[in-house]
Amino acid sequence: MGPLISCDDLLVTSSPQPPTEPTEPNGHSGHAHAGHGHSSGHSHSHSHGPAAPVSKHLRKVIAAVLIPFAVAVFVGLAVLWPGGTPDHERTGVGFDRQTQQAKVVSLELVDCKSVNAAQVPPTGEGSAPTGGGARAAQTGDCKKATVEIGSGPDKGRTFVEIVQPGAPRQLADGQKVVVAYAPDAPRDLQYSVIDVNRKLPLAVLAGIFALSVVLVGRMRGLFALIALVVSFGVLTLFILPAILQGSNPLVVAVVGASAIMLIALYMCHGLTARTSVAVLGTLVSLLLIGLLGSVFIDWAFLSGNTDDNTGLIHGLYPDIDMSGLLLAGIIIGSLGVLDDVTVTQTSAVWELHQADPSQGPRALYRAAIRIGRDHIASVVNTLVLAYAGAALPLLLLFSIANSSMGSVANSELVAVEIVRTLVGSIGLVASVPVTTALAALVVSADRPESPAVAPGSGPVRGGRGRRRKR
Repeated sequence: MGPLISCDDLLVTSSPQPPTEPTEPNGHSGHAHAGHGHSSGHSHSHSHGPAAPVSKHLRKVIAAVLIPFAVAVFVGLAVLWPGGTPDHERTGVGFDRQTQQAKVVSLELVDCKSVNAAQVPPTGEGSAPTGGGARAAQTGDCKKATVEIGSGPDKGRTFVEIVQPGAPRQLADGQKVVVAYAPDAPRDLQYSVIDVNRKLPLAVLAGIFALSVVLVGRMRGLFALIALVVSFGVLTLFILPAILQGSNPLVVAVVGASAIMLIALYMCHGLTARTSVAVLGTLVSLLLIGLLGSVFIDWAFLSGNTDDNTGLIHGLYPDIDMSGLLLAGIIIGSLGVLDDVTVTQTSAVWELHQADPSQGPRALYRAAIRIGRDHIASVVNTLVLAYAGAALPLLLLFSIANSSMGSVANSELVAVEIVRTLVGSIGLVASVPVTTALAALVVSADRPESPAVAPGSGPVRGGRGRRRKR
């Protein structure tokens, strides 16, 4: 069987290779040939890609650590695997509504007074204007949209939707929409528009993303996309249903995140010692994040039930540990950035060792940690800004209320994001020295085996009968 091909072997550029012996005129390269009974210190190796293979002994050591871990992860998957999302009676609130696809087939302007727009109940989140918008709705022109149901048992049925001039969501003729169905309501009020159908633009954007990843990353990009699909598969088929079935969210998150880590890293970067070191560094960092998250969620009395969505989840499934769900989210959210940091640091150590094989573990660690410090600064800043951007509307509300920074930070809505950000950032910072130290120890301890020499064998001759010395 040929050597395993990793994503690193498929890079467009490769690191400089050590010099080899000159090629002979007949086309045979100057490989070392073993002569009978004598040897010398001259040797060379041929590496295919940035990562040179490690010795059999080190491969056995790494396998002895990772194979039991991988077995435990997949046993956990088998034991905790859910039978699907449990059924429940729909509440008709928020996301827990029956929905169908529909299309606006006609649109006309009407006087708001003629349709009594000020008294029209809101048909979806944020669709009814308030304040000045409500006053304008009594005097302005409203849109009277005729909407045709495109799916479900009432396909082909039409209903009328009144859109007030101050509503944040306006409709256009021919626009595809999502409608909510309330079977217990009067017939004229059973359907209402709750959102716009965005499947086409989202699908086009996803296609552009996939195409750009494959064009630039080539085979590595393709493997990255496959790993992304697998990650979402584990998330939607295992993690979410298992939590809804009542399994401990922390245990489910650890098992699911470990499975995603193993599948994604090995799929993209190959079954190599370098990838295995990155896996070990990621695992240690995830354990640290889980420990810190558990301590500070309990200490800060964070319930995890902070908005309408988490409140709805708790109402539908009261047995779910919401604080455990919060911790599970912190672990899964940190995994993607951790993978990036650990793979980068491991690759840096391997490349530094290949550039100067005489460096010991301390020299390798000192050189690689300088790269890691730059990485820490950029990654932590990225993580904090990402969370701040997601919470920007909430921060604006606190700013409007003229709340002090202490009051803002003390509210559970913001405290959850602070704990999420800081715990994840501590794990990221710790992953750099941990992964760098592991990689430096592993690559420095590597002693590639010398070719075996058969006892009693005669001299091996080159392509033209000349004896070659090692």
